[in-house]
Amino acid sequence: MAENTYRALVVRESEGGKFNGAIETMQIEGLPAGDVLVRVRYSSLNYKDMLSASGNRGVTRKYPHTPGIDGAGTVEESGSPDFKKGEEVIVTSYDLGMNTSGGLGQYIRVPASWVVKKPSSLSLRESMIYGTAGFTAGLSVLRLVDYGIGKGSSVLVTGATGGVGSVAVSILSHAGFKVTAVNGLNDESAFLESIGASEIIPIPDPAESAGKPMLKERWDAAVDTVGGNMLVFALRSVKGNGAVTCCGNAGSADISLTVYPFILRGIALFGIDSQNCPMERRTRTWNMLAGEWKFPWLEKLSAEVGLDGVIPQIDRIRAGTHRGRIIVNMQD
Repeated sequence: MAENTYRALVVRESEGGKFNGAIETMQIEGLPAGDVLVRVRYSSLNYKDMLSASGNRGVTRKYPHTPGIDGAGTVEESGSPDFKKGEEVIVTSYDLGMNTSGGLGQYIRVPASWVVKKPSSLSLRESMIYGTAGFTAGLSVLRLVDYGIGKGSSVLVTGATGGVGSVAVSILSHAGFKVTAVNGLNDESAFLESIGASEIIPIPDPAESAGKPMLKERWDAAVDTVGGNMLVFALRSVKGNGAVTCCGNAGSADISLTVYPFILRGIALFGIDSQNCPMERRTRTWNMLAGEWKFPWLEKLSAEVGLDGVIPQIDRIRAGTHRGRIIVNMQD
């Protein structure tokens, strides 16, 4: 291999306990041990990347560190018979970008068990428009479908303007579901309508339902992406024998809820673990995202930046002012 250095976002801790990121030149030989060396062509930004870049020890224990829980590119070297040089692959989840040098570097070295062969009907760039957020949305929809929530059913999506939520709205509407989207702090009604939401509601006021163990039955199912009060609202509002998926905690990791939605309406609550999802379900989801769930407005969800533009975008995620998906072109 001719190259021995690469560019990466590196987050370092200062003496005052502050964390600062900068683009640095790194040595490939300094990457962790692994079966497959991947030249990253595209990455993307996620909420967890912001946490890692901010020094959150629950995400990343040791610094300096390169975040990036997503990476798509070509195999540069492989010690695994399952992958060959030049093959296009996707790496998301597991420990990538958390305690293993991540996709916001132009190279990653990972175990072969983390690597997914990219479906032929999906480009590397498109795979990162999805990224972990889109993959998580896909897992959520797949769980509802497997449970028996069929086309034509009504589905509530919380955090609908975020990365997971916007892809969930898009998949569901494209697949024939009736989607109610919860608008964010900023009015994004036009955007939500453009990706298929048939109804848009504001963030519910918790005070209006205080003391009510259940609310009026409104939806057949829900995809919750934020946790906290929004998850409680969804569980109280889904119709009998419906289902709710839960994949995030940006709102809160805590919920205050009685058992009544479960024992009086038979609501099923499914946790979505995209990080350690079994490979069979992982590849099945990616194939669905590349196939019948691939909606024609995929590009509309994304804004593209180069590696040098990553830090301002992380600041936007921290401030809660981002929309849709931010992909990173790592090829500069």
